[in-house]
Amino acid sequence: MTSAPAISDQNQWKKAAAEAAAQLVKSGMVVGLGTGSTAAFVVAELGRRVASEGLRIIGIPTSERTAEQARGLNIPLTTFAEKQHIDLTIDGADEVERESLHLIKGLGGALLREKIVAAASTHMVVIADDTKLVDHLGMRTSVPVEVVPFGWEVTQESVKKLGSAPKLRTMADGKPYITDGGHYILDCAFGKIDKPKELARLLDHSVGVVEHGLFLDFAWQVFVGGKKGVTIMKRDDLESPLPAPKAVAQRKRK
Repeated sequence: MTSAPAISDQNQWKKAAAEAAAQLVKSGMVVGLGTGSTAAFVVAELGRRVASEGLRIIGIPTSERTAEQARGLNIPLTTFAEKQHIDLTIDGADEVERESLHLIKGLGGALLREKIVAAASTHMVVIADDTKLVDHLGMRTSVPVEVVPFGWEVTQESVKKLGSAPKLRTMADGKPYITDGGHYILDCAFGKIDKPKELARLLDHSVGVVEHGLFLDFAWQVFVGGKKGVTIMKRDDLESPLPAPKAVAQRKRK
């Protein structure tokens, strides 16, 4: 009999953080369901709770693949046509800036929908393993920038003038990666980003840019999994009626 492959340490950390964050979800909530390998652990845990605990929630997914996973777990889904307000969104991140809790998101290709869902949420909780923590955004990953396919070459040149080295994201066959919204993605290496809010403003005003992966002032709490367990990093300027999960270390942002 062939045994299941062992889960990596990094995925164990992600899973632990995801399961801890999922404790925040209570019956009656509208929940934003994130996209990516880390967020998939949250969806799986919520599916387990729906089946075994009778958890009653409605989800709004940030991508088609998350919607497919949720349906397979019998998590009821809705759309913004029915619900314009989300109680809590739980999603992953590609980088988390320690002091500010600013994020880079979008390596999974769902940044536009992720930001729409986050903006419609009372609170956004982020789950990550400790390899995603950085002192400054841009130190480990590029900033995904979603762009209109028409004239993307011109948009690429505009973004390049902001100090980046943009590269069109492609599939294995060399064709452009297409987002759920029908757009392209430029992965823009800026290096260390000293003024993320200024960069976000410049990207927001760049013609052809649909959205970018700088998620600034969105995260309320970050659940970080690592060798020593799960730690909660939280903003000290936001209060919430949501209780903190038990047996999880907490550390406020300075």
